[in-house]
Amino acid sequence: MSKLKARGYRSDIKAAIHETALDLHEAGLIDKQTMRRFDQSCLTPIRKFTAEEIRALREREQVSQTVFAAYLNVTKDSVSQWERGDKRPAGPAAKLLSIVAERGLSAIA
Repeated sequence: MSKLKARGYRSDIKAAIHETALDLHEAGLIDKQTMRRFDQSCLTPIRKFTAEEIRALREREQVSQTVFAAYLNVTKDSVSQWERGDKRPAGPAAKLLSIVAERGLSAIA
C-alpha cells in the first residue's frame, strides 16, 4: 500500500496538496492552525459507527467476520465484539472502517 493510500486521503489531488502542505509545515512556512485546516479538508474523517452499521458495512462488502478482520488487521473477536456493541473500534481500525464505508473494501486491499 502506498504512503498516500495508507493515510486515507479523499482523492489523489487532495493527497498531493496535503503532502505539499506537510512539507511546507515541516519547513516552518505553514503554521499549525493552517495545517489543521488542510488535515480536515484532505483526510478522510473518522466516523463513529454503531454495531448495526459495522455489521451492515461488512455484509455490504460480502465478507465474513474473519476476512473483514484480516483487512482491518484486527482479530475476528474484535469484529464480533464491535457488531454486538460490546466494544467500539478505535485508532487505525476506526480510520480504516471510515475509508471502507466511503470507498469500499478494495480501497484498503
